[in-house]
Amino acid sequence: MSQVGQSIPRLEARAKVTGRAEYVHNLRVPGMLCGKVFRSTVPHGRIRKIDTSEAKKIAGVHAVITGEDILALIPDPYYGPAFHDQPILALEKVRHVGEPVAVVLATDPHVAEAAVQRITAEYDELPAVYDETEAMAGGAIVHDVLRPAGTFPDLKHLAGRKNTNVALDFHLLHGNPDQAFAAADRVFEHTFHTQACVHLSLEPFVSLAEPGNLSLTIHTASQMPSFVRSEVARLLRWPENRVRVKVPLLGGGFGAKVYIKLEALVAALALIARRPVKIALTMDEQFTMITKHPTTFRIKSGVSKDGVVTARHCEVLWNGGAYADIGPRVTQKSGFTASGPYDIENVSIDSYEIYTNRPPAGALRGFGIPQLVWAYESHTDLIARELGADPVAFRRKNILRDGRLQASGTIMRDAAVERVLDAIASRLNWTKPFDRGSGTLRRGRGVAIGFKASVAPTTSVAMINVSADGSTTLAMNTVDMGQGSDTAMAQIVAEVLDLAAEDVNVLHPDTDVTPYDMGTLGSRSTFHMGLAVKYAAEDARDKLRALAAEAGMPQGSNYPVAEIFQKRYGMQAGNVIGSGTYMPPYKSPDAKTGQSENVTPFWMIGGSGVEVEADTETGHVRILRLVNVADAGKPINPDIVNSQLSGAAIMQLGFTMFEDMILDGGQVINASLADYKIPGIWDVPPMENELVAAEQTNGPFGAKGVGESGTFGVSPAIANAIHDATGVRLTSLPLTPEAVLRALRQADGRPLA
Repeated sequence: MSQVGQSIPRLEARAKVTGRAEYVHNLRVPGMLCGKVFRSTVPHGRIRKIDTSEAKKIAGVHAVITGEDILALIPDPYYGPAFHDQPILALEKVRHVGEPVAVVLATDPHVAEAAVQRITAEYDELPAVYDETEAMAGGAIVHDVLRPAGTFPDLKHLAGRKNTNVALDFHLLHGNPDQAFAAADRVFEHTFHTQACVHLSLEPFVSLAEPGNLSLTIHTASQMPSFVRSEVARLLRWPENRVRVKVPLLGGGFGAKVYIKLEALVAALALIARRPVKIALTMDEQFTMITKHPTTFRIKSGVSKDGVVTARHCEVLWNGGAYADIGPRVTQKSGFTASGPYDIENVSIDSYEIYTNRPPAGALRGFGIPQLVWAYESHTDLIARELGADPVAFRRKNILRDGRLQASGTIMRDAAVERVLDAIASRLNWTKPFDRGSGTLRRGRGVAIGFKASVAPTTSVAMINVSADGSTTLAMNTVDMGQGSDTAMAQIVAEVLDLAAEDVNVLHPDTDVTPYDMGTLGSRSTFHMGLAVKYAAEDARDKLRALAAEAGMPQGSNYPVAEIFQKRYGMQAGNVIGSGTYMPPYKSPDAKTGQSENVTPFWMIGGSGVEVEADTETGHVRILRLVNVADAGKPINPDIVNSQLSGAAIMQLGFTMFEDMILDGGQVINASLADYKIPGIWDVPPMENELVAAEQTNGPFGAKGVGESGTFGVSPAIANAIHDATGVRLTSLPLTPEAVLRALRQADGRPLA
């Protein structure tokens, strides 16, 4: 029976529902110390004094560690994937409220927490900046000098640059936009904003480091064990084989747990204390660690009299917070799609990553794409309505189809954009009469589509061990954080080796055992690791056939694996190792124009359609229907893909309707689940999901990633529907009742308060 394309249950399901699943939060080791963090209370300042004397007096405190202690162990204790800008503990300056300044170590976490309250710090406060537009203009400078990590070639020219908050400026030029704007019959300009949000995994950040004999083992909730290993080794100036990183299941990641988070800190603390050290953040502390980029997006389009978009200019300012994290990659890798999934001959894009005195911003489910789709799909609807055109027909006229150049210069292939749009319209019965409501309750509909390029170039490696009894083990560093990757990869192995997926043992990442993978992020795993796993399984299959030939077994027959080993070695002995590596072809964009003939191995396509009911007296909006449609190629496990679409849409629903990190003087004032509302069961509207018929011809069995596709269209589709219902357009997220009511009152000339 074919394994690929079947909705088999997740391999880890029983362990999870019985409470036996392994998580780092549950891990205890002998001699372990717990760390609690003392954090900055000012957004920007020079450290004048840190007084730890009272904390050290508390019984049970093992040690209190500051940045100076770490400096004695690690001469250059700065880390980061794009910039080496973030100290393990603050040195000289603090750059945002909540930055780690000191750590108390104790066997009892309650003792450590009490001791943290006894630490005091004095700062010479410096001017702070929180808004991306103001930060780009200068004024308060967050970093005295820029320090690119050297990993990414397009950042090297920034080394040593001073008096700037611009951590990356990416520019794309396709065609001749200036000339096209001059010739356009109509020109439309709008500005859109998105807010800061937090990932808020139900498993907060947690890491545990165990020092060994000239070695270090790190147990961590991370999406990138291979990077953690290499970065910690770099910081310690050790060879990588002295650092071991182990990752069990994750209780959510969503991009928060990529690259380094707590791992460098626990590594340094364990080596200083010479004992295992564990740090587990509280739910509230997650608000200080990593956030979603707030953005300002200015978009301008030139349109011909027959409704063809002939030119588009996009300027996107990404508020990256105090440390770059992976923000520069978001700025470039997502920035080049800012013009949308449309066939526009003349495009210019300017995308900027900006330092501010907020908590750092990085990857969050969609890698910047939801912020972009929010703007360009709201803009698209405004153009259509101004022209008196049907929003779906206007999109269909301008859609980017297979075989056409995207603005980056890469040809669009295997991207069912039009099929996704058509499926949304069909499910909404777009051409049929629609109940518009009456009185103060008005109804409206909206659609939105978006697309994303896979992060490239990245590498994945897989190994398969076939034992003499025929049992099979898959070793890889892809992390299952709830998306079902272990199950999907087991299905790929089973398909090639003619097994049942349930009989494949999938090892959790352990860098001493499992081979390299760039990371579990950006919906890359199904495609990249899926191909590596497929190649490894094919390698193992070929070696088994060769072993059978060595044993004199006639070719062309399907022998039980155990029989092959028995025949070859005369007993149950030996094993076969299959390995596979995948790295897609890629061409770096031109430094000046951003053009590349091969910027991504595949495109993710997703869209949403909604029906809403808006109360014009209160501003409350009720979502009557939410339709999610995506192109996932040929799904490996359809039920898991359906769950991905639902989860992504619900998460984006929260970011759309109510989630907002509110800052006052740099302090997040709603940093708790009591005040920061995420979607609950009563917030989830009636939902319908659909996967259009498609195939990713270069993917494993025709599949590609889909974990982010459900986020793309939710925000603009809802805003477009509110506009359709009420006649008012909101250009900033979230779409709260207050925001809707203010817009309604402003449109009617009524007082705002």
